[in-house]
Amino acid sequence: MEDAIIMKGVTKEFKVLNRHEGLKGSLKDLFSRDYKTITAVDNISINIKAGEIVGYLGPNGAGKSTTIKMMTGVLEPTRGEILVNGTVPYKNRSHNAENIGVVFGQRSQLWWSLPLIESFKLLKDIYMIPDSDYKQMLELYRSLADIENLLHKPVRQMSLGQRTLSDILAAFLHNPKIVFLDEPTIGLDVAMKVKIRELIKGLNQEKNTTVILTTHDMGDVDALCKRIVIIDHGSMIYDNDIGHLKHYFGSYRTLRLNLADSGWKEILVDESKTDVMSVISEYQRKGGIKDISVEDISTEEVIKKIYAQAASRSA
Repeated sequence: MEDAIIMKGVTKEFKVLNRHEGLKGSLKDLFSRDYKTITAVDNISINIKAGEIVGYLGPNGAGKSTTIKMMTGVLEPTRGEILVNGTVPYKNRSHNAENIGVVFGQRSQLWWSLPLIESFKLLKDIYMIPDSDYKQMLELYRSLADIENLLHKPVRQMSLGQRTLSDILAAFLHNPKIVFLDEPTIGLDVAMKVKIRELIKGLNQEKNTTVILTTHDMGDVDALCKRIVIIDHGSMIYDNDIGHLKHYFGSYRTLRLNLADSGWKEILVDESKTDVMSVISEYQRKGGIKDISVEDISTEEVIKKIYAQAASRSA
């Protein structure tokens, strides 16, 4: 299986002006050469195979958006090498754009006042999609999602969930080799989240499209991603599959107790250090327990622990 994305020692630095306070400071800044260098992405190396769905995760400010902008050709790396579909993206932005799809920050690429089908027709012309390929994609969409009631509906009349689903369909319409999805289910209800996850998974399986997913919703990660990459402060701190991630933290259990005096309490227990029953006994002795549930550690809790470990190492 060939590599869709190759990054070798990619670093991105920005020069930021050291600003001064007040009116005099603002005037001084106009002529200042007092800059500091900020490293947004620090020596990241990744190989992503064609057809993979990879969760690219990290806290706000970790460098995710900067990395994606380099993959899409919007930014040039300060150092390192990057290839997307065998092309250097910042040197061949037009060619790169023909082979990728993007859904970012709920910035719609659809025409607001037009019915969805008219947006599709415009995108067909922009990407010069052959008639047969266009019809094939519409049939695929009909098999994966209930789109008939959306095709002739103006985008401005759609709900947030319908617009998000439509934007994802638009991103896949020209059959790109790679699609970048930024928070595709943010703000949606549970039913629509499930529908969009199933759509993404179905399009990936049918077209072998590589999907790079940035999200804070661990439900998206669990439903779609076999592999996750985690970055923090610009550096990669994890690159492996979810199964390995949970196995690594396999001794942790989430203990939920409904206490007589204070209601529900959630406790993360490391069974390699503390027995769950001893924790239960301690809370029972203190004031009584009305109900108990014990669950394996969630992906979200695992991610939090990895962030915490990375923060403690850098402190």
